[in-house]
Amino acid sequence: MLIAHRKRLLNLYRICAKYRLDTHLPLDDMPELAPLARLIRLHPASFGKSHEPLGIKFAFEEMGTLFLKLGQLLSTRSDLLPPDIIAQLSLLQDKVAPFDVAVLKQQIQNPKTGLGKSVDELFVRFDHKPLAAASIAQVHTACLPDGREVVVKVVRPDIKPIIIKDFELLRELASWLSARLESARAIHIINIVEDYRQIMLNELDLTLEAANATKMRNNFLNSPLIYVPEVYMANQSVMVSERIFGVPISQTDKFDALGYDRALLAKNGLTIFFTQVFRDNFFHADMHPGNIFVETLPNGQAVAKPRYLGLDCAIMGELAKDDQLVVARLLLSVMNGNYATLVDIISQAGWIPPSADKHALIQDMARTVSPMVSKPMSELDFAGILFEILSIARRHQMSIPPQLMLLLKTLVHVEGLGRELYPDLDIWSLAKPILTTWVKEQLDPLKHLEALHNTLPEHLLSASELPKFAIQSIQSLATLGARQDKNLRELQALRADFLNQKRHDWVAFGGFFGLIAIGLTVPVWWVGVIFHLMAMGFVLWRVLI
Repeated sequence: MLIAHRKRLLNLYRICAKYRLDTHLPLDDMPELAPLARLIRLHPASFGKSHEPLGIKFAFEEMGTLFLKLGQLLSTRSDLLPPDIIAQLSLLQDKVAPFDVAVLKQQIQNPKTGLGKSVDELFVRFDHKPLAAASIAQVHTACLPDGREVVVKVVRPDIKPIIIKDFELLRELASWLSARLESARAIHIINIVEDYRQIMLNELDLTLEAANATKMRNNFLNSPLIYVPEVYMANQSVMVSERIFGVPISQTDKFDALGYDRALLAKNGLTIFFTQVFRDNFFHADMHPGNIFVETLPNGQAVAKPRYLGLDCAIMGELAKDDQLVVARLLLSVMNGNYATLVDIISQAGWIPPSADKHALIQDMARTVSPMVSKPMSELDFAGILFEILSIARRHQMSIPPQLMLLLKTLVHVEGLGRELYPDLDIWSLAKPILTTWVKEQLDPLKHLEALHNTLPEHLLSASELPKFAIQSIQSLATLGARQDKNLRELQALRADFLNQKRHDWVAFGGFFGLIAIGLTVPVWWVGVIFHLMAMGFVLWRVLI
């Protein structure tokens, strides 16, 4: 129950009021949020404060690690949130003060989650000054006994219980909202919380990041386009990997000084992305400038054929095979300006409800996106087109898989980084032939026949199981009636609970407004204050119970 998290809730309530988050709520689209906006305005921390343009960004950073990382992840969900909120979430900075090196060394020596040996046993040199410090982990440079230069990544101590506890609160809030708001149920808010819970917990386990880095390294072994550093040692909270040297992708002036071909770098970046998505179906989903470097020598001098350097493989994306084909066809439809086909594709994928007005959706796509697509190739803003499509999707209650949103967000980042390198980058002319060739390969009937031939023995073996499946189906039909009765009882219980919650709402709102009215009419001011405090008690009772 929410009351178990009352201290954390009150702290979050104060932060919301401090940055006037009520002024950022989309009340025109979601009028049911008006009571929440009024509640935020009632907190003393909001008194005298006006609209803060970056209030959401500042609030999430003050709320702590979970909300900061969650905000960064939600910045990929343009299908759920308005553009102004997405813009603020995209600015969240994950830079914090480093924690004590003595504690970090204990983490490394921990036999259960660390490497089980002291720093002196593992390294001939360990640099106490951190190379980087973020909310999840801290990175130091070191040298192995054989002379190899490495970076040591260590998860912050005691962070996991805090994140788990905050996620318990988020789960309760999601359930509370789902019981009261149709919009919360429409976007499956409980599922979103659970998906991001798993992503965050995976990021705390460096063995998973090490496995991702190794897989990506193997996918691009001996590649002239990208180099992924080797992981030497890893456990749950510590990872030791090869140290690489390069220039951050955002420092474009240094590429000119090094004599690097920026146009070629931009083209190679897009090629790497489409190779990850369509050849490997395993793509880096956190491609912000801090994770993308271009190779140099250790002394900072240029290399003859510079490659990209792949870092921080904590968040990787994979698509279901069907979704992979849907993405390629969807992007080709946008490039060709064929919106009827685009709507057919997303309908067949099950991303829009059966009751959706397809004709209205086609008209919205054509009216909004056509002017953008009709521009010359050099002026096209592919990211802007995708965001417009997602904005339309949100209005039509389209449900898009989280992995696909990671992909689209990554594509937007890739295009942005590419254009920063080379402003005349033409993502469309590069992507279109790659996508067209890949789709033709996937739909090639000879390829399907070959795949069928290769799997024929498995299908024949499965055929021997048909009698058993038939018997199981008959047994399932026999128990179907009992299940339906059980489901009916559960639905009735849910309906009763919903009605009970509604009664509580009426009691709370009635008590609140009644006591406010009484407080305003009594002649003695301090008695009025008491009635107003009692009114706030009704609000807190309804929020926490």
